Amino acid sequence: MARYSNLIGRRIVVTYRAGDIILPATGQLAADSGKSIFLEESYKQRGSLKTFRWEIPYNCILELNECPEILQAYASSTESREANEEESRATPTLELKNRLA
Repeated sequence: MARYSNLIGRRIVVTYRAGDIILPATGQLAADSGKSIFLEESYKQRGSLKTFRWEIPYNCILELNECPEILQAYASSTESREANEEESRATPTLELKNRLA
């Protein structure tokens, strides 16, 4: 039985264990297989939309909560501001040549 299926499509914060390290992760809950969850995060890179998806097994999850609405509003305003900044930039890029020292 999928434990977190009621949160699919929502933005969540997960604290999970990867070996001896405890890591935080924030993303949209894309799927719940019943054995693990799948987080998804989308971003723009060089003008194209990229999607990063990762799997976290149930036995590694220490804490899972839905993100507060404040963080979601901040993320969407930051994304729109970054998109506007990219469009407004018309400066050419500087290419550096490889030099041997």
